[in-house]
Amino acid sequence: MLPGVALERDVPARMRDGTVLYADVYRPSSGGPFSVILMRLPYDKTQAQSLTYRHPAWYAARGYMVVVQDTRGRWRSEGEFYPFAHEAEDGYDTAAWAASLPRSNGRVGMYGFSYVGATQLQAALGRLPGLRTICPALTGSQYYEGWAYNGGAFALAFNASWATMLAMDDARRAGDGPATRRLNAAFLGAPGFYGHLPLSEYPPLKGSGYGGYFFDWLAHPSYDGYWRRWSVDEDYSRIAVPALHVGGWYDVFVGGTVRNFEGLRRSAGSAEARSAQKLLVCPWYHLPWTPLTGAADFGKEARNVVDGWQLRWFDQFLRDEDTGVLDAPATVFVMGENRWEDYGAWPPEGTEPRDYHLRSGGAANSRYGDGRLDEEPPGEEPPDVYTYDPLVPVASAGGHSCCFPVVAPMGPADQAAVEVLNGVLVYTSAPLQRDLTVLGEVTLTLHAATSAPDTDFTAKLCDVSPDGRSTNVQEGIVRARYRDSLSGPRPVPPGEVREYRLSLGPTAHTFRAGHSLRLQISSSDFPQWDRNLNTGGPPGRESAAEARVATQVVLHDRAHPSRLTLPVAPS
Repeated sequence: MLPGVALERDVPARMRDGTVLYADVYRPSSGGPFSVILMRLPYDKTQAQSLTYRHPAWYAARGYMVVVQDTRGRWRSEGEFYPFAHEAEDGYDTAAWAASLPRSNGRVGMYGFSYVGATQLQAALGRLPGLRTICPALTGSQYYEGWAYNGGAFALAFNASWATMLAMDDARRAGDGPATRRLNAAFLGAPGFYGHLPLSEYPPLKGSGYGGYFFDWLAHPSYDGYWRRWSVDEDYSRIAVPALHVGGWYDVFVGGTVRNFEGLRRSAGSAEARSAQKLLVCPWYHLPWTPLTGAADFGKEARNVVDGWQLRWFDQFLRDEDTGVLDAPATVFVMGENRWEDYGAWPPEGTEPRDYHLRSGGAANSRYGDGRLDEEPPGEEPPDVYTYDPLVPVASAGGHSCCFPVVAPMGPADQAAVEVLNGVLVYTSAPLQRDLTVLGEVTLTLHAATSAPDTDFTAKLCDVSPDGRSTNVQEGIVRARYRDSLSGPRPVPPGEVREYRLSLGPTAHTFRAGHSLRLQISSSDFPQWDRNLNTGGPPGRESAAEARVATQVVLHDRAHPSRLTLPVAPS
């Protein structure tokens, strides 16, 4: 069935606590010994993430033994599944087992994306000698900031749909037909449930007997010990292997992907590992990986190149061949120009921060207002005012959610329906006289006041073409109670002006001559993030009846210079 490849199904591996996990093993039909490439996933080993990667037989036909294992409590494997809980120990034990398989030469590499990137990073924490390299793709650096939460706001569409999908598979594994049918319908119809309040009674999962971890995520809205125990970015020196970090500019985890590259390049546990970190960022969202991403077609250069890079990477570190994969530490797709570019560092050397100040005559509401972005700092000018009603939130238009476009706002999208709302402040630059390339993290410094003891502020960077079409590039959020610390929330004194710093995440985007920069400011981006009910009450446990309308004031004068900061490449 697989020419030149021998497949052995359901090969058992016993973990240190006696739990048996099962894997499928693909070997070249003859020869050996072979280096092993390992994938550990909760999404069915028979599929092996072939929605994005080439089938394991493709790698086996090129001289590798490929091991694909169901993680603990998933599909064929024994035990109970709880996200992230067992991946460090099970990953270490599995890699050691894979290194000892018949016809293995003892060298192991790992690959996979999303949660399967997490299983690699967690396994690498143990420093198993036989684990020579990893290829974590489209994954985070921790599971609070950039995964379950962003700036203190719950990443609703992603986590609700993901938990429902995981619960559906748990029910199917248990042979619970009625629950499987209900959860499958709830997953495919997830957008119809996002509006339910309180979230602690989320209908698809409440009382289902499955997916209880979703409610644990809600019960830990701050960065505390629950999350810290799994955070890779708490100490990168624990990892000492070369790594190929693959990201997508519209992926939910792009910030974590870049952070892992930067952190390991700076602080990995050996000089060899620090010098062998590679960043590869494509223009995609979470999946699929194609030139057509949301409303944008990035052209033939944006085709899926990951398998080719991975094969060269494994040849370099498992076969000791010089394949040139480290000729440039960063290879990224520059959107707008739709081309690949190599850089000696990330962010690239020579980029300089450039401030674009929020300016208006006090009426920046909607694209038809008088808001503008200007390099000239403001003098004395009136603030902009809008109201935010949590029961009528601003709808997400594209974005960086996960994991399927049918259930979550993902990718570039036309912003017309958002920018006509008076509850959205819109600031637009004059048309650019020359190309402007942004390479690195985009940030916003916002001086604002609210009538509520807690609220959210959202920001979205857009590219406006000469015909007026506005397309999102990056976005961010801050929950006001977390303005100073993600671990120590504090209410906001109503009416007091505070400075908020929002990360809009990294990008590589060229705004072409004749285009304009645009910044949207609002207080909701739903359902990408949950709604702040403006009460200061316990997140996730309040009903719709408790929601309050907030009056928001954004200041941009000499004493309060609200500004967008872009890392701009030299002309």
